[in-house]
Amino acid sequence: MQGEPSATAMMAAMARAGHRIDDDHPWVLDDPYALPLVGAQWEELFALTDAIFPPPVQQVVRGGLAARSRYAEDRFLQGDAAQYVVLGAGLDSFAWRRPDVLRRASVFEVDHPLTQAWKLDRVAALHLPTPEGPTFVPCDFEQENLHEVLESAGFDWDTPATFSWIAVSMYLTVPAIEETLQTIAAGAVGTEIVLSYSPPRAGLDELSQTFFDIMVPLAESRGEPIQSFFEESEIEDLVRRCGLEVVDHPTHGELNERYLSGRADGLRTYMCERMLTAVVA
Repeated sequence: MQGEPSATAMMAAMARAGHRIDDDHPWVLDDPYALPLVGAQWEELFALTDAIFPPPVQQVVRGGLAARSRYAEDRFLQGDAAQYVVLGAGLDSFAWRRPDVLRRASVFEVDHPLTQAWKLDRVAALHLPTPEGPTFVPCDFEQENLHEVLESAGFDWDTPATFSWIAVSMYLTVPAIEETLQTIAAGAVGTEIVLSYSPPRAGLDELSQTFFDIMVPLAESRGEPIQSFFEESEIEDLVRRCGLEVVDHPTHGELNERYLSGRADGLRTYMCERMLTAVVA
């Protein structure tokens, strides 16, 4: 296979798969493609996860990762944008889970060339349809111009779009985050960006702090160091400074209320990520 997958992309897919295996129905996000995309190493990765993360930590991570994906997809599905761009797509499977959406909208998957090449090998091995599927756009956020890369792939900057940018900003420098936000802010009026960011460790609950203390050195050892943390006011100031208007910024409790209330299994989100939606006003 070409390249190598992002370690964090693999972990996210494993969490989405684990949500279907370990948590009660109804699932917050039903992703039957997550495990097949991971491939034959899934058993080894589940064993590794069990060895590294205590079960209560695994549960809040599953809740958090399912809720963040559902939140981003809901923002797109509840709107009327004709273009959906998944930045840092990893092993996302939206285009195959929702083929009905492809009849009304164009879906673009943007990711680092190595991770995307690995995913394309898995897509080919699984015989997933690509002519009717997403447009794959390789891009290194730290080195390449997002506007040019997307435009060359057929994206129309004059038409409103929804950008999903989850689990990416924390691995980037602040200038790289600003450049991406400014690029999106120059798009069509009504364009939305749904992003996640990492708050500082001090404000996390015990389970989230445990995950943080394990995940930060693990990500760094795989060449994916976490570089950016923001307080609530700091990320809002940054987004506005880049020319966007914040329209939704749910707290940890509000995200639980939207997606995880009344569950018999007590599933909750972790606090290591916050979600925010901003719009080109």
